[in-house]
Amino acid sequence: MIIIPARLKSTRFPNKVLEQIDGIPMVIRTANLAKKIDDVVVACDEPIIADVCAHYKINSILTSNTHESGTDRIAECARILRLKDSEIVINLQADEPFLEEEVIKTLKTLMEQNTKNGVIPFMGSCAKVISKDDAENPNLVKVVLNANNEAIYFSRSKIPYNRDNLESVTYYGHIGIYAFSAKSLQEFCSLPKSTLESIEKLEQLRALENGKTIVMAKVKSQSFGIDTQEDLQNALKFFCK
Repeated sequence: MIIIPARLKSTRFPNKVLEQIDGIPMVIRTANLAKKIDDVVVACDEPIIADVCAHYKINSILTSNTHESGTDRIAECARILRLKDSEIVINLQADEPFLEEEVIKTLKTLMEQNTKNGVIPFMGSCAKVISKDDAENPNLVKVVLNANNEAIYFSRSKIPYNRDNLESVTYYGHIGIYAFSAKSLQEFCSLPKSTLESIEKLEQLRALENGKTIVMAKVKSQSFGIDTQEDLQNALKFFCK
C-alpha cells in the first residue's frame, strides 16, 4: 500500500498540496501517479484535503493535525486501516507529483526481494547519482552506501569527503521516498528522536542510530520535491513543457 501524508499548512509553502498543476491539485496528481503501482490512501490533516480527495475519488483518512512528521501521520493512518504487520507500506510525499513510476516500483520490488523467511527489511529508500556541484547543496540530502547497498549515513554535508580530490568519487543524492513493513513503521515511530536526527534534521538517521538497516535502491530520476513556490515554477517549466 502507498500512503501519502498531506499537511495543509506547510511552513515554507502553505497549502502547497492543493496547488494546481495543469488544473489538478498537487496531492491528486501524486495520488494518481501512485495508483498505477498499488492501492493508495491520502493521510490528511484537514477536512478540506479529504474533500478534494473525495471529489477526485481518491481514498483518504483524516489524521491528527498535531503530528511532527509525515511518518507519524502515515503510522496513524496504518493503525486506522488495521494493516497487517507484513503489509509493505510506501511513504510517498504529496509534494512529489513528478516522481517517475519506475522509482516507486523499484522500491516496492526492493522490499519484496529482500524479504527473507517472512522477515521484511526494517526500512527501504532510494538514491541517485548526483554531480559534485549538487553534492555541495545542503538542501539535497546525500547518502553513503555499503557494499550491500545499505545506508551507512545520510547528511546535508558533502559525503564522502574527497580528501585527495579523486576523480572517481561517486556522490549519491537521497530521494525522499520510504518503505516499511506496517510493523516496522510503528516501531520506527515509537523510537525516541535521536541525536543525529536532531543535528542534521533528517528523520531517517533515527533508524541508523538505533542499529536498524535501511536497504537502498539505486535509481535514475529527474524529479524533485516541491518545497517552495519557486520549486513549483521550476518544475512546471521542466516537466510541463
